[in-house]
Amino acid sequence: MIITSLLDTDLYKFTMMQVVLHQFPGAQVEYRFKCRNPGVNLARYANEIRDEIRSLCSLQFQDAELAYLRSMRFIKSDFVDFLGLFRLNEKYITITPLPSDEIDITIRGPWLHTILFEIPVLAIVNEVYFRNTQPVPDFPEGRRRLDVKIGQLQGEGLSNLKIADYGTRRRFSRAWHEEVLRVLNSRLGPQFAGTSNVLAAMRLGITPLGTMAHEYLQACQALGPRLRDSQVFGFESWAKEYRGDLGIALSDVYGINAFLRDFDMYFCKLFDGARHDSGDPFAWGERLIEHYRHNRVDPCTKTLIFSDGLTIPRTIELYQQFRGRCLLAFGIGTNLTNDLGCEPLQIVIKMTRCNGQPVAKLSDSPNKNMCDDEKYLAYLRQVFEIAPP
Repeated sequence: MIITSLLDTDLYKFTMMQVVLHQFPGAQVEYRFKCRNPGVNLARYANEIRDEIRSLCSLQFQDAELAYLRSMRFIKSDFVDFLGLFRLNEKYITITPLPSDEIDITIRGPWLHTILFEIPVLAIVNEVYFRNTQPVPDFPEGRRRLDVKIGQLQGEGLSNLKIADYGTRRRFSRAWHEEVLRVLNSRLGPQFAGTSNVLAAMRLGITPLGTMAHEYLQACQALGPRLRDSQVFGFESWAKEYRGDLGIALSDVYGINAFLRDFDMYFCKLFDGARHDSGDPFAWGERLIEHYRHNRVDPCTKTLIFSDGLTIPRTIELYQQFRGRCLLAFGIGTNLTNDLGCEPLQIVIKMTRCNGQPVAKLSDSPNKNMCDDEKYLAYLRQVFEIAPP
């Protein structure tokens, strides 16, 4: 059994789920799976994946897990009570092998009851694929590569550079993920800021990290009063729930230009910072620092989080460019948890519909866009004044 706990997921799934419970309990959604690697045959593993998802749907939160969630200052007691009754339901997810050797995974149902599928399902697909294609994993090579990364992070002048693990969804395996985290925690000390994985944070006594994901702001396209104001509606709904806590805004659902148009002086002051997840990170950081200054906010009081396909050398470059000019955080995913010498899978599960209407993101990296309705994408570009790629 690959997933043995419902806490084996990213913290932002719970922080978003709490908003859904309190503000959008009736929302209906659809998610679709996509593998960006060409020529990968996942269809042959459909039955194995289905069996693992059936096991996932048998899990319930344990008392110790609920107590851990309840201890977080921003998690409300009624939400934990709800989780005490919660189970994922297999009727909301379908796994279909396709003639192209690809696999179709569709999740459809109430947002409140489907939001926790994404991360464990992606972890299942990864582990099923790699245990079949890499029956004798090169763990010595993985350990060597991890050792090199730690050495790079411990270089001269980098003692204040902190990294976090964001790698649950693309990890090679649960066991390897756990080993990587234990090594980082013991060898990096204060340079290891924490992990997005709630179960690992609980077990290792490290900080769980996360706020919002793209699906939250995408859903607001259907849930808000007007499409053009959906990003503002999303930020205001978040602030209504957390009252200044968990104040990191995701900046790339409509691209940096549209984000900066909506992220006015009120949001600059209200939110603690912003997260980068597509486009040129250096240009993004410079524009955000200038935007804070323009809105009479000291950038040194705000956090810029970088999380787009980071490697350690790229992280060090970003740190050297921006240190002393703002607060910094770095979330590293695949390069930490799936770097053993074989090509990692570039797999995602994205929300494509909410309340029957298409939703999408128009990020600063066009290959990250995912929507099954070209007319809606064109309309979204028009509304947010985004030029076609």
